[in-house]
Amino acid sequence: MKARYQFRFYPTNQQQQSLSRLFGCVRVVWNDALALCKQSEKKPKSAELQKIVITQAKQTEERAWLSEVSSIPLQQSVADLETAFKNFFESCKGKRKGRKVGYPRFKKRTNSQSARLTRNGFSIKGDGVYLAKIGVVQPIWSRQLPSDPSSATIIKDCANRYFLSFVVEINPDIVEAKNHSIGIDLGIKTFAVMSDGTSAQSPSYKQLDRKIRKLQRKLARQPKDSKRRNKTRIQIAKLHNQIADTRKDFLHKLSTKIVNDNQVIVLEDLNVFGMVKNRKLSRAISQQGWYEFRALCEAKSEKFGREFRVISRWEPTSQICSDCGFRWGKLDLKIRSVQCLNCGTEHDRDENAAKNINKVGIGHFHDYKRTQREDKTTCGTSR
Repeated sequence: MKARYQFRFYPTNQQQQSLSRLFGCVRVVWNDALALCKQSEKKPKSAELQKIVITQAKQTEERAWLSEVSSIPLQQSVADLETAFKNFFESCKGKRKGRKVGYPRFKKRTNSQSARLTRNGFSIKGDGVYLAKIGVVQPIWSRQLPSDPSSATIIKDCANRYFLSFVVEINPDIVEAKNHSIGIDLGIKTFAVMSDGTSAQSPSYKQLDRKIRKLQRKLARQPKDSKRRNKTRIQIAKLHNQIADTRKDFLHKLSTKIVNDNQVIVLEDLNVFGMVKNRKLSRAISQQGWYEFRALCEAKSEKFGREFRVISRWEPTSQICSDCGFRWGKLDLKIRSVQCLNCGTEHDRDENAAKNINKVGIGHFHDYKRTQREDKTTCGTSR
């Protein structure tokens, strides 16, 4: 199976200029091809787009500078646009799983930049990587590549950091799991509560978020296209990256531990899109990264031979006793513990939901309708 390995590198001043020229050419080719697709009644094929926006454009005075960079990333830019249109059409027809994919958009200079190279455009020479018409860069090798990469993507994010991302073929070592199954209930204050009684606290982003909001107010007062505004924009991007890196590190470590220890991982299908409409909780929910955690668990389960299951969002996991199956109904979010009226067991709200998620996922759920019918509360008559 294929995996992606990403490493940071620090280019020289001359290499930064060459990379800026490369990113600009890739962005222009993408935008020209997308504009041509919007003007045409029928979308042109990829080969026809490459001929118009690359081969013929190089012969004009307006786009003659496209010859200064390698043609490989320019061709890959058109190929990536073809893939974006394919994903959009399949999403409209319902053939693509996951979220709906929007129509391809034009690339901006202030957004993150990228350029993809195939095997003819790069080569690994010792500790360095040769990039066509750029030179040899020195990535920080935090781990060894398991095989020869099939492609390399040069990335520059909004905070002016440079990365090399390689696609390689891997053969993962499958380790026997310690536990059979585990149910996970996701939350805000406590990120995840597991059915085995353990929990995971997410990092706090309040301090960084407070700095971001302060800088965003400062950015709104500054005139557009000014040097001070651009400096503030980079400061905001660095803080956003710091939050994203902290969250990514936490989610990777947690998902790896869960997948290594359990054979079956069960999660609940949360309606995140509807939950973020709550003005009081939208910021906290967006910072948790529930969907990213689910995607990591699913990908790592496939990688290590585990089974990943998602139960329906309509399962009343927080309304049922995990011991006897008695259903007590809906509870307010401020109620964190509940005592069952039937068996008298006192449950932590999140841990009880995690146990019910695990039972639904492995198919051993209580018949709560029968339990509720047998132990139905009756009202006494007054005399």
